[in-house]
Amino acid sequence: MTIPFLRNSVMSIPGMNTLDRSNTKKKSNYRFSVLQAIVSITATLLFFFLGGFEWADQWALGISDHPVWRALLFFALLGGLSSIMNLPFSWYHTFVIEERFGFNKTTRTTFITDKIKGAVLGAVLGGGVLALFILFYQKAGTSFWIYAWILVTLLSIFTNMFYSRLIVPLFNKQTPLEQGSLRDKIEAYASGEGFSLNKIFMIDGSKRSTKANAYFSGFGKEKRVTLYDTLINDLEEEEIVAVLAHEVGHYKKNHILFNLLASVLITGATLYLLSLFLSIPALSMGIGVSEPSFHAGLLAFGLLYSPISEITGMGMNWFSRKFEYQADAFAKSTFKAAPLVSALKKLSKNSLSNLTPHPAYVFVHYSHPRIYDRIKALQA
Repeated sequence: MTIPFLRNSVMSIPGMNTLDRSNTKKKSNYRFSVLQAIVSITATLLFFFLGGFEWADQWALGISDHPVWRALLFFALLGGLSSIMNLPFSWYHTFVIEERFGFNKTTRTTFITDKIKGAVLGAVLGGGVLALFILFYQKAGTSFWIYAWILVTLLSIFTNMFYSRLIVPLFNKQTPLEQGSLRDKIEAYASGEGFSLNKIFMIDGSKRSTKANAYFSGFGKEKRVTLYDTLINDLEEEEIVAVLAHEVGHYKKNHILFNLLASVLITGATLYLLSLFLSIPALSMGIGVSEPSFHAGLLAFGLLYSPISEITGMGMNWFSRKFEYQADAFAKSTFKAAPLVSALKKLSKNSLSNLTPHPAYVFVHYSHPRIYDRIKALQA
């Protein structure tokens, strides 16, 4: 299939048009992901068969026999080893693959500080949630899942509300979009749709990548739209408003609320299954540890639950693709189709997205429809 709007585009590699570059990028990422998966699976199997989980558990027990501290030390060791193994892959993807295709703007310093901040944030939030899970389990037994579910639900709502205010500033600089033609057009559109929007921010996405993005976050008074500076640089003002109209469509169609509720329900079901799993101590010993424990059971459950999470992920992806069409249709009916089409073309071209993924691969992995299908629907 020939994609007309990319046929004659010329990029930085001599003699290679945009479609060729897109295919080359697709092959590079595929080979990279296959290699990373092989190394990850091999390392996990070796760690299992060589008694690595028992060694990690005994190491943690040698420091503290308190269930909470033992679990935190156990997962800290495994997480540290996993991070060390994945660091070369992350470095290669950022500074070789992304660099090769002109996307990377991340400095070595930013890369390292991002990893450190991410590790600290993960340790604080993940460790805190794990500690509370264990305390719930000690107090309520297998009924702990109800209290854990309430905790995760409250945390999810809080994160959705304050993500842009509390988490994003740790990694990026956000500034209010300055007064001018673009802000006037955004506010005029939002007002015309009865959509209260007084928090419009620009984020310095260009410090890490040339790829563009925009997103909504929060509810009520915390509702805000964030535009990447790369999006503002790459698109015309009408195209930016069209992208914003698409995001407003997600909000107006209650897609954000649906995703939050679906996530809460899936989390509840998962925690209930975990409680059943933990009621059979022998199952937690399947990873090779010499005695059952909450943290060993949690890890064993996570490994066995992976196939189920793939199925729920496919279901959520199906809804997500459907919602993308609905948001596109909303933007078309409340604004214009043409600027959204041109914005999708530019964003696809600039990111060298895969234009011809196999339908089966889309069904399993894609949260968005193919760009060609979205454009065709908008032009119908």
